[in-house]
Amino acid sequence: MSLDIEMITFDCTDPDALATWWASAVGGELQAVAPGEFVMVALDKGPRLGFQRVPDPTPGKNRVHLDFHAADREAEVARLVAAGATETGRNSFGPEFEWVVLSDPEGNAFCVAGQ
Repeated sequence: MSLDIEMITFDCTDPDALATWWASAVGGELQAVAPGEFVMVALDKGPRLGFQRVPDPTPGKNRVHLDFHAADREAEVARLVAAGATETGRNSFGPEFEWVVLSDPEGNAFCVAGQ
């Protein structure tokens, strides 16, 4: 038996706005399954991103987050911050592996690694 990851789903208060932001951030295509309730972002490769409206987003630290790799980490971080992300931290395991922690407009954490 094997499982394929089909989608990573975010709980949020405004699925249309958050899906639009992520579609722009990752170059995906919006798929409004139930506008205002559930919207997906299809990617060229990898699982889709889903955004579902919930009355109360889960408080506290994300237990699952997205990790991205960019050839030019600083340029990508600058682009995402200009688009509405917030930089929340920087980490490394030495100079060979460094990453920046950001949050999307609703506070969901994600990371960008690379040179």
